[in-house]
Amino acid sequence: MRPPDDTVRAVEALLFAAAEPMTVDSMRAYVAGDVRAALDRLVRDYAGRGVNLVRRGERWHFQTAGDLAHLLQHEREEVRRLSRAGIETLAIIAYHEPVTRAEIEAIRGVQISKGTLDVLMEAGWVRPAGRREIPGRPLTFATTPAFLAHFGLETRRDLPGIDDLRAAGLLDPIDLAVERAVEKADEDD
Repeated sequence: MRPPDDTVRAVEALLFAAAEPMTVDSMRAYVAGDVRAALDRLVRDYAGRGVNLVRRGERWHFQTAGDLAHLLQHEREEVRRLSRAGIETLAIIAYHEPVTRAEIEAIRGVQISKGTLDVLMEAGWVRPAGRREIPGRPLTFATTPAFLAHFGLETRRDLPGIDDLRAAGLLDPIDLAVERAVEKADEDD
């Protein structure tokens, strides 16, 4: 194989340094010589290697060889914010597990969408935990070891109690009123 000439080397360097794929005309603004012949030579030179020179429409760029793309894939951590419904549902499951969907809805006072539980399961924080032995045999949900690890807990017993939450200012006045009403109802029973 003969060494590349200056035009081939210049086109190669230009394409490696380019942030975006380039057209032949845009390369001509930087490189003197036969750009098309240089591209043909580079296509041949890079055939069968880990990187290939490819044409997409009228633009040229280097890309990883298709058979090696799997080596360069990495998992990206995607930050997703939980909705208020997701946070409430997760808290109910953590404090009351195993718990059914109907029990979660009764505690929250509103229906939960299927998507809320799906998001919690996709995050790896909630899992199906069997079925309740009652009519209809509803599915129950529980937290996972990944939930404990994410929140820095050794066991569920490490979850903060009401007094901890109140001291941290995490209970809204409405939450406190509901808590007092529940306590009063328990005393009346």
